Amino acid sequence: MGILDIIILGIVQGIAEFLPISSSAHLIIFRDVFGIGTGIEQDLALTLDIALHLGTLLAIGIYFFNDFIQMIIKGLTKGTKDTEGKMLWYLILATIPAAIVGVLFEDIIENAVRSNYILIACALIFMGIVIYTVDKTMGQGNDLKKMNMKEAFLVGCAQVFALIPGFSRSGTTIAAARSFKLNREDAAKFSFYLSAPVVCGAVILKLFESTTWTLISANLTVFLIGILVAFLSGLFCISFLLKYLKKHDFKIFMWYRIILGIIVILVTLI
Repeated sequence: MGILDIIILGIVQGIAEFLPISSSAHLIIFRDVFGIGTGIEQDLALTLDIALHLGTLLAIGIYFFNDFIQMIIKGLTKGTKDTEGKMLWYLILATIPAAIVGVLFEDIIENAVRSNYILIACALIFMGIVIYTVDKTMGQGNDLKKMNMKEAFLVGCAQVFALIPGFSRSGTTIAAARSFKLNREDAAKFSFYLSAPVVCGAVILKLFESTTWTLISANLTVFLIGILVAFLSGLFCISFLLKYLKKHDFKIFMWYRIILGIIVILVTLI
């Protein structure tokens, strides 16, 4: 794998992790269908995967640093009596479904779906239509202050579907939040908040595996480049989406997902 391939996959991860277009589907499509990074060795692939997720985690942590600090402080001192403190406990509650299902079934789902490009393409198309339809049906709605515990938990349950490549973590959680009449910007913001503990948990589990640090030290250049590119592109996309949703809907993402899904189906069949 060349440096250019690493940069491309890092950019893809940073963009697709936060835009509602599915990062897992894009990495699979770019590697297996479009041939970017084809032939990558298993050890190098694992190193790059950790680096890309660590890069996007850093982007979330830095962009929302003050938000997370306030959530933790007020969540531990004031509990659910404070709006920001309440958000901490909502995020913990909403993380539980994806954490449980991810630990138990992620490898099974990954092995069953990863090479099924038609299914991934259909998931891209289906979820693109769902996001747009839910958004247009709900109109602009409430802010995060009006979200309740039940709604937060159900948004977390929706995140479980993101284990299937093509559904998208941000896509499923934004659509679920919008279905409870959360406004577009705050729906995206809650989705970003919610991705932090899930991605963090996945990275920590990988880092505690006995072979991980050996892999990283053997592929340090790939690791550092992957982190940097995913971090910078992720930081840009968080800022872009929050600003974009102030004045626009999800139509562009729906059409992108539909077009990409059709291309993947055609390439696969041909």
